[in-house]
Amino acid sequence: QVQLVESGGGSVQAGGTLLLSCAASTYTSTSNCKGWFRQSPGKEREGVAAIYGGDGTTYYADSVKGRFTISQDNAKSTIYLQMNSLKPEDTAMYYCAAGNREYPSYFTQLAGTPAVADVDYWGQGNQVTVSS
Repeated sequence: QVQLVESGGGSVQAGGTLLLSCAASTYTSTSNCKGWFRQSPGKEREGVAAIYGGDGTTYYADSVKGRFTISQDNAKSTIYLQMNSLKPEDTAMYYCAAGNREYPSYFTQLAGTPAVADVDYWGQGNQVTVSS
């Protein structure tokens, strides 16, 4: 069982930056998929960014492309989400995620954004609030 511990997040004004971090409690293969999702009240959880080590692909939601960057430090079993140029619509609970698969699922490839179906483990969630 992989436990994911998140840190970062908080409140920021529009245009600001935040860095989210997520450390895995046990070793996770560098090839396994890892990513970030978010959920706002009344909305479904949506994929924000993900890395698939099997083929080296990354996926981003269209709404964050050019503003958010996902990265990983394999030595620390940690992934990051650098969020720049934040907008009020980025306000949500952000969840770190990891999966056993190494390649994006059909759902991810079809949508072009990370799919919940690819996830086997979830972090506890961290609130990000962007004020206008």
